[in-house]
Amino acid sequence: MGIFKVLKQDIDVVFDQDPAARTYVEVLLTYSGLHAIWAHRLAHGFYNKKFFFMARIISQISRFLTGIEIHPGAQIGSRFFIDHGMGVVIGETCEIGNNVTIFQGVTLGGTGKEKGKRHPTIKDNALIATGAKVLGSITIGESSKVGAGSVVLNDVPDHSTVVGIPGRVVIQNGEKVRKDLDHHKLPDPVSELLKEMQSEIKGLKKDLNDIKGVNSSDR
Repeated sequence: MGIFKVLKQDIDVVFDQDPAARTYVEVLLTYSGLHAIWAHRLAHGFYNKKFFFMARIISQISRFLTGIEIHPGAQIGSRFFIDHGMGVVIGETCEIGNNVTIFQGVTLGGTGKEKGKRHPTIKDNALIATGAKVLGSITIGESSKVGAGSVVLNDVPDHSTVVGIPGRVVIQNGEKVRKDLDHHKLPDPVSELLKEMQSEIKGLKKDLNDIKGVNSSDR
């Protein structure tokens, strides 16, 4: 695909994903996520040609201007969308597929000083919500979602939703997870577990009160 088609595709995905986008001029001039992606495509080209210093210079300038840090070694597919974007960090060995959406504060990082593949692989159509941390050489499956504020340390199957700290998978009965911007409307297994425990505690208290009542009547 030619460079101009790629640039046009990057712009079109903004209109597809962000209902606030109004005009091409507005998108071109004010969308930091778009600017960061374009800077990365340039930096990645230098990186592939082993001009590592120039690649890092471009990356650091982009980080200063956009608040988004993408290592020039990261591999990013087509129709990648960063919404807002401040505080996003994408590591060197990240592999991001097509039609992936991430929000502000997301970290796709490593877990230590290991060599080789040490950052996540994000498959096609995945969505990583606000503030989520995906760490290590793990895979987020196709059409899966990571909920806001989650910390994911293990592989996520295709068509799944992950929430909580540490991230827990909520299986969607094998159905494809709908990709939308309602990333705050995700189930929280920790909250559900606490509700169940609270219900059991109430039941135990009732049983104890009943036993006390029986003992009192025996006297």
